[in-house]
Amino acid sequence: MAQILCIETGTDICSAGIARGGELVSLRESDEGRDHARKIGLFVDELLRETGIAPDELDAVAVGKGPGSYTGLRIGVSFAKGLCYGLGIPLVAVGSLDALAEVAREDYKAGILAVDDWDRALLCPMVDARRMEVYAQVFDSSGSPLSDVSAEVVDADSFAAFRSADRPFVIFGSGARKCAGLLSGARLVDVAPSARGLARLAQQAFDAGRTEDVAYFEPFYLKDFVVTTSKKKIF
Repeated sequence: MAQILCIETGTDICSAGIARGGELVSLRESDEGRDHARKIGLFVDELLRETGIAPDELDAVAVGKGPGSYTGLRIGVSFAKGLCYGLGIPLVAVGSLDALAEVAREDYKAGILAVDDWDRALLCPMVDARRMEVYAQVFDSSGSPLSDVSAEVVDADSFAAFRSADRPFVIFGSGARKCAGLLSGARLVDVAPSARGLARLAQQAFDAGRTEDVAYFEPFYLKDFVVTTSKKKIF
């Protein structure tokens, strides 16, 4: 069974876990602000000590590839690539929206999440992209994607085809709450990004040989990063 370090840093949550055979065995995470660059190394060290796993006993590192925060993704991907390069192990990339949908599915199976008619539900994880824009994708309750990843400026007509399908339309993630009032019929639930959402998906990718080129892999930003001039006066 593969032992895979899982890292998710694409939002305000910094999360890391170790999975064995697709099952999470240890987890560390924090939502106390964007201090990912300092926390991720500490979390990984704690995970290895807690599980008794030596770094060279890891089979791969999996990272949430985005879309999400530009800075957060850079931190997570850079850390993962550094470990893979130093240990000589593969890098596995998992879509952050896929992983978020996986967290929702796990929460439902564990009885944490209550959604009527779950088997017919449409799941729409949303990552905040500022203002009224979100990164989003629609999945069925088995985790199969029904739409492409998109950067959506949300209004009353957004996801209309899915919301009119006479099936529960479930929204969650860091961008969902600001959209709930606009999307009539949508069901808002509390599901947050976590490295645990990578565990099963990373194992599947690893088993299938879907690994990344450590030297050239880049996060999936979806949109170009725009540098703006600060309006604060220094002097």
